[in-house]
Amino acid sequence: MKTKLATTALALLALAAIAAGCGGGSDSGTESGGGGGLYGGTGGGGGESTASSPEATGAAVVTAASVPKLGMLIVDSEGMTLYDFHKDKGTTSSCYGACAQNWPPLTTESEPQAGNGAEASKLGTTKRKDGTMQVTYAGHPLYTFVQDKKPGEANGNDVKFFGGEWYALQPSGAEPED
Repeated sequence: MKTKLATTALALLALAAIAAGCGGGSDSGTESGGGGGLYGGTGGGGGESTASSPEATGAAVVTAASVPKLGMLIVDSEGMTLYDFHKDKGTTSSCYGACAQNWPPLTTESEPQAGNGAEASKLGTTKRKDGTMQVTYAGHPLYTFVQDKKPGEANGNDVKFFGGEWYALQPSGAEPED
């Protein structure tokens, strides 16, 4: 009886752990199968998810936050700075493979949501080669940068990598002054 009870308890704990891992967020779905780089791209913004929260529906959330030396910038649900890539053609991403491993695209499973300071009218999506939906802002596909280790960093602003320049974006959709 004790063995059966212990086995049942372990099975219930395993199911609870699996269920907890299924809520909120998605990976960043890079072409290289990177599974989201360091930041996972979307969702999982902390706190409890409910069926109506953006994280529970797989929606990326874009908000604004103050970044030292650059002012207010758009950020993902984890507070990580979001960037545009000058090599992109309109809303079509040019960042795949090694590029996407270093600059993970912000992806979403449903309509992206504007949080505090971001403009909902500037949000959109574009389909990547692998079929995932990448979030756009003011017509620019959005990316995070693996060298940003914590919220408030913008180590990828005004740098040139992978054949193009990278810039953080302000809530207006403009790039900050250096």
